[in-house]
Amino acid sequence: MALNTAARFARRELRGGLKGFRIFLACLALGVAAIAGVGSVRSAIQSGLEAQGSILLGGDASVEFTYRFAEPEERAYLESISTGISEITDFRSMVVKDPEGVAERALTQVKSVDAAYPLTGEVVLDPAMPLADALAGNGIQPGAVMAPLLADRLGLEPGDSFRLGTQDFTLSAILVTEPDSSASGFSLGPRTMVTTEALRDAGLLQPGTLYETEYRLLLPPESNLDALETATEAAFPSSGLRWRDSRNGAPGVARFVERLGAFLILVGLSGLAVGGIGVSAAVRAYLASKTSVIATLRTLGATRATIFQTYFLQIGALSLLGIGIGLVLGALVPILFGPLISASLPVPAIFTIHPAPLVEAALYGILTALIFTLWPLARTEDIRPAMLFRDALDGGKALPAWRYVIATLVLLGLLVGVASLFSGSPFLTLWTAGGLIGALIVLVLAAIAIRWIAKRSTKATRGRPVWRWALASIGGPRDAAAPVVLSLGLGLSVLAAVGQIDGNLRTAIDRDLPEVAPAYFFVDIQPDQIAQYTEMLEGDPAVARIDTAPMLRGVLTQINGRPARDVAGDHWVVTGDRGITYAAQPDANTRVVAGEWWEADHDGPAEVSFAIEEAEEMGLSLGDMLTVNVLGRDISATITSFRDVDFSTAGMGFVMTLTPNALQGAPHTFISTVYAPAEDEARILRELATAFPNITAISVRDAIDRVSVLLEGIGAAVRWGAAATLLTGFLVLIGAAAAGEGARTYEAAVLKTLGASRARILQSFALRSALLGGGAGLVALGAGILGSWAVMTFIMDSSFAVVWPSALGVVVGGVMATLLAGLIFAWRPLAARPAQVLRARE
Repeated sequence: MALNTAARFARRELRGGLKGFRIFLACLALGVAAIAGVGSVRSAIQSGLEAQGSILLGGDASVEFTYRFAEPEERAYLESISTGISEITDFRSMVVKDPEGVAERALTQVKSVDAAYPLTGEVVLDPAMPLADALAGNGIQPGAVMAPLLADRLGLEPGDSFRLGTQDFTLSAILVTEPDSSASGFSLGPRTMVTTEALRDAGLLQPGTLYETEYRLLLPPESNLDALETATEAAFPSSGLRWRDSRNGAPGVARFVERLGAFLILVGLSGLAVGGIGVSAAVRAYLASKTSVIATLRTLGATRATIFQTYFLQIGALSLLGIGIGLVLGALVPILFGPLISASLPVPAIFTIHPAPLVEAALYGILTALIFTLWPLARTEDIRPAMLFRDALDGGKALPAWRYVIATLVLLGLLVGVASLFSGSPFLTLWTAGGLIGALIVLVLAAIAIRWIAKRSTKATRGRPVWRWALASIGGPRDAAAPVVLSLGLGLSVLAAVGQIDGNLRTAIDRDLPEVAPAYFFVDIQPDQIAQYTEMLEGDPAVARIDTAPMLRGVLTQINGRPARDVAGDHWVVTGDRGITYAAQPDANTRVVAGEWWEADHDGPAEVSFAIEEAEEMGLSLGDMLTVNVLGRDISATITSFRDVDFSTAGMGFVMTLTPNALQGAPHTFISTVYAPAEDEARILRELATAFPNITAISVRDAIDRVSVLLEGIGAAVRWGAAATLLTGFLVLIGAAAAGEGARTYEAAVLKTLGASRARILQSFALRSALLGGGAGLVALGAGILGSWAVMTFIMDSSFAVVWPSALGVVVGGVMATLLAGLIFAWRPLAARPAQVLRARE
């Protein structure tokens, strides 16, 4: 019965329209729309990856080998389980233009293919022609196709010649579309495509050279991919092969999209938290205006439960409306902008209505609405029949009844749990939640402190009425500081943290590099070339330092007889093949921190020295037995020492260094770093490339530029998310300014009655806005710097430095935002006639 009565009262209250709830609806709708929009884009990309998995992978399945081609029996097995097979190789090399004249060189990612390529999808060339014709060449030289960026960099056009290794090629066409490009992941150079047959005499696929082969397979319909994967790995258990299939055709892209999407949704949740403050403020202001109505209902016999249920149902209905608006926007905006988004993506995306992200966003919206409206609603119980006067809610208890406090904490825990579940990263979610809660606590304390300081400073402003009025308003009983500091402060805290993280990420690579970093990495140096290579560089006065080491690639397959992934999880060391080396004695840059290095003439069972930081992360100890697959052969070695390996120096660093007797007999090449002044880099590269056309040079500066471009793209996405949060904060600020318009109207009327001019009153309004905005900005800056320092230090394991332009921008932004919001709602109070205002208050 009570619920029916409450529902009837709620319907009558809703007849009054949305007055007072526009900011409420906007905050909820914007927060939910941001989360739903990010989730919808993420689902669109995931759907595209799933729908075109075979095209992205280049087949229904792929089997990959490192450093070698498949053995005859392996190839025969792959042909037996497939209806079509294509063999490709992938490696880095140097493109040389005008090899007989003044040569120009550039790094490229070479893909060599056979006649069956591509099994799926279509290669698009400019000028248009079949790929087989383009790769056939001109009858004198074999043909090649090249990415437009690389062709532009070298000034090559179709018909021009260039060299890979010792083989000349003619550029037949520009590579417009490579259907399986996403399967290759991140690369340091643009693509060049040739036939594998044309590389036979190029000196680039020698034993030990760093290349990978992939065998793309077309499988019979209704093939059981899980069973085929298990059978293939069981058929060749020590081959080091890696299986992928169309269920995850571009795993690197999928992981990147998933993680970036999860992070952006957490940023969206921050925006929703900011909106929650606006929701709470709107409910509080609305209920304050209903004090007399509630007191009258209590006088007529309405119970506390009936009153609570009445406004709970009303606010609940409006919350569902705001969430519904947000879901519609979050679902439709990505579809409307789908063509533009698709054009900027390197992978396919299917833009349609995806229910899962909408359900997730709705759940976040409902929980946020409950958390931020429960306390204001609970305070309706404090209104007694005798409270038929204004601002009764302002004089109530600070905390509601304990059952509401407990319910709020349970809802907050549920929100964090749901976010952890959906994000797939509980650690990051807990950090985000802890940061938001910590920021709210700091901002509440800051609002109390600002109010206390303003109250104590009023006496010092005698003779300066503008300052006195502004400080009296901030420190007065109406608590003008709290809504501004909380709403704007939390939004600016998120923006400050994102700005600091973004700035540190963009400068981290340059900042963390040592003062002296190598100019080049040279790879694929053959064993019979290393002596001449070293002699050339040691005789060059411009070369300050040369480091060389033998290098192979291997897969860590077992730890103490157990699958490595079962022991180390998804640690990066066990998720793919890793560079390994051997050494008889540690060099001058090697620091053994535990255990002992082997004897120089060690000829017993294989031993390995492991990087200490990675060992601790993986739970390894001295004496553990590791099994590494190198070129299809399992090598077992005992950990006898741990080394301190600093991968941030941009120099050579190996997680695993083995005894020479374990690896010397395997085909391998050497890797080298060269330290030289920037003005000598081009000459050194030219001389080495002329003497050793098969080696590949990787410029450290170019690699840094490629990574910086990637980080800039990530930073742009995060900044957009932070901007949405700040917009929500500004809407909350507008709501707070609108809610205080009546008080400012009365204040202006009293001051004008006492002889104050409109100009002075406006100055007072602007000054209080600037003071509150500056205070909120400074507090937000402190919270943002603290949060970003924690993220960079504990999550990203990087150094941190305050980015002052971004920091100052936050403070200035806080002042400008409050000034704008305050001035928007200052004109009507200034224009009101004192007599009318004061008569209405009698």
